[in-house]
Amino acid sequence: MTYEYVCTACSFEWEAEQSISEPALTTCPSCKAESAKRQVSGGQGFILRGGGWYADGYGSKKSGTAETKAPSTAPAPKSESPPAKTDAAPAKADKPSTGS
Repeated sequence: MTYEYVCTACSFEWEAEQSISEPALTTCPSCKAESAKRQVSGGQGFILRGGGWYADGYGSKKSGTAETKAPSTAPAPKSESPPAKTDAAPAKADKPSTGS
């Protein structure tokens, strides 16, 4: 891991490649004073590139699988005009007769 350091005696700044478990450096490579301080760094950030990473934590949909869609909770939009009224009653289906 790369750490940033600054010397409080001479204001020299440098970076050092160290393991996380190593102690912080204290000696300045410029003035050799024991006043080096490890800086708090914002780091490089965490960037995910490529397909398969989404905000919801799930990967991309596999090809060939059925996609499910959540039902809409929004109310259906109202139509501008009321449905047309019909005078005819719906046709009744003829029931097959059972020969007795």
